[in-house]
Amino acid sequence: MEELTNVNKRAHKLMLNNRRTCNLTGINDVLSFDENEIILETEQGMLMIKGNELHVSRLTLDKGEVDIDGRVDSFTYSEQAGIGAKGESLLARLFK
Repeated sequence: MEELTNVNKRAHKLMLNNRRTCNLTGINDVLSFDENEIILETEQGMLMIKGNELHVSRLTLDKGEVDIDGRVDSFTYSEQAGIGAKGESLLARLFK
């Protein structure tokens, strides 16, 4: 079973261009988003992106990719054991 989990792991990469566009890989889930804050579950832990006029312009969870537009002010990582510790999406946990 452990081998199966390692196969599903994707490389996490964050590319920021001029603080206006951001491309991310290794994304497991988008937990919440609005124009000032986006919270993502990544392979490296939870990621909170803060800024202004933030928009998720492309979301492909099958590939674990997200593109974000807007003015990015900060990125903050926290440990995986937080919100998404059970390995379920936010909607799956809400509708139990």
